[in-house]
Amino acid sequence: MQSLADLASAIQRIDGRSYAAYRDLVGSYRFDPGSLHLDYIQRDPFAPPSRLRLRLPLTAAALPAELFDTPIRTLALESFLARRLRALLAERPVDRSKQITGNSGDINIDAGAQEVLKRTAAKVTLEWVELRLSVGLPAKGRTVLGGQAEQILCTLLPQLAVETLCWRNVPQDAAIHFVQCIDNQDCLRSQLAANDLVAFIADGSILPRESGVSDRPLSSDDAIAFRTPPELRVSLDLRHPIPGRMGVADPMKITGMGLPKGITLIVGGGYHGKSTLLAALQNAVVPHLPGDGRETVVSLGDAVKIRAEDGRSVSGVDISPFIHDLPSEKSTLSFCSEDASGSTSQAANISEALELGCRLLLLDEDTSATNFMIRDRAMQSLISSEDEPITPFLHRVRTLFDKFDCSTVLVMGGSGDYFSVADKVVRMQDYQALDVTDEARAIARAFPPDSWAESDFGDIAARIPIATSFDVSRGRRDFKIDIRGKQDLLFGSDLIDLRLWEQLFDSSQTRAIGYAMYWAAQNAMGDTQTLRNVMQQLEQLFDSAGMDTLDPFRKGESHPGDFARPRVYDVAAAINRLRCLQVEGRGSSKHH
Repeated sequence: MQSLADLASAIQRIDGRSYAAYRDLVGSYRFDPGSLHLDYIQRDPFAPPSRLRLRLPLTAAALPAELFDTPIRTLALESFLARRLRALLAERPVDRSKQITGNSGDINIDAGAQEVLKRTAAKVTLEWVELRLSVGLPAKGRTVLGGQAEQILCTLLPQLAVETLCWRNVPQDAAIHFVQCIDNQDCLRSQLAANDLVAFIADGSILPRESGVSDRPLSSDDAIAFRTPPELRVSLDLRHPIPGRMGVADPMKITGMGLPKGITLIVGGGYHGKSTLLAALQNAVVPHLPGDGRETVVSLGDAVKIRAEDGRSVSGVDISPFIHDLPSEKSTLSFCSEDASGSTSQAANISEALELGCRLLLLDEDTSATNFMIRDRAMQSLISSEDEPITPFLHRVRTLFDKFDCSTVLVMGGSGDYFSVADKVVRMQDYQALDVTDEARAIARAFPPDSWAESDFGDIAARIPIATSFDVSRGRRDFKIDIRGKQDLLFGSDLIDLRLWEQLFDSSQTRAIGYAMYWAAQNAMGDTQTLRNVMQQLEQLFDSAGMDTLDPFRKGESHPGDFARPRVYDVAAAINRLRCLQVEGRGSSKHH
């Protein structure tokens, strides 16, 4: 391994030459007490930035072992270190006064926002700790700016590595608090199933957000802290005391609203907090930052937000429990559509979630197809059930729990018919929760909905994805996976629209999804491998080898790319919206 002095000399030699001369710098360079690894050099100032790593031996970093002795604590510590480097970079921006080309001088690390996700941006092992960055190497026009490159690579980044990774330089109380906060959320989530709960919202949580386009918490001056109705109050264990809680009887306990398994309705007038509560639950499948307001709100990790999704592609999904006897005599046992309607897309979304073993569905009437959710008496009088192919969700929601142990939390403000099937009814009034279950049951007895004879739901159909339909070639290019924000994933020639999949939090998750799909097609799919089997293999890969293995072009210990871990439900959502997807399954040997 060469030294930083060797790197400085090499930079001086290429100063003023064509930008391509930067490629001569690829390699590893030691500094006291770590090393700098230039893994990839961009081809020109406008191309995707260069990728490099900063590594320190763990003996030099001296990070306390108790901060990374479990997977969740390691995730938290890595996130803290990446966020610390980002903060230090913001304090010391590179002088761009002489840089006029492309992304010259830009230094970035994929540290994330309010959610704390497993990322490839930082890695802590028993031997070393590492930060993975992207850097726009300085250019004037298309020539090398050697002086600024030397300052960035030989001075700034090694200094930042020491300031970020050496425990003596880290704000230690903040680091410990960060790790313990994430660890507590994992602890709370781990207790849900044992207590027959699907979600927990601690007293004092701040659920409203800063605005409709911001995920930051509403300021404490304007926000109303959550208070639990006495009937739903539960107490769960913590792994660590939470700083600042005064007057609590037991610092290792926390109280809040526990939503039980079964069917829960969230009701209330407009703008009273129904959708805000549901949004908190759908986002609570992953941990959140200290100070986010939702850091003591947790849901089951396999909760899936369901909505209507007009225009989505559907491939071989059994939607017959909800939609059947179409006028065209089109089978719904293995339903295919290039342009699904609101009701068929919502039915497909539920069936796909059940196919993967989902235990909690989250629905909001505002984003649901009305004809999928209810059929009132007046409409039933005009259109008989024999002429209506849709079985309303109202008639199936109980079976989903009784037969498949899949609970539902539903925001409903327009139909009291759901009172008759609900186990709990929570009313939101001025952003406060009230248990109105008894009142709702009395209303249901006074105004009973029409009775219905529920047909057999049947079994959950399993589909086998055909690997050859996962083509990532595009034109003359053998391999094409790209993203446009977190909503659009370009997979070969197919643009997958994820705008209405509401549980993606970061574009780095979308990038990981694309490469996970490619990995699955190459390594996990086969003649007998159902989509659920494939997703289980992917989950095992993430748990054992991590996301570093996703990039097929990675060699050795080079920069693995900017990935954030998605849930397997997120990966499956992209697969299910792949328009070229082909599957084998019930009803036909092959569907497209």
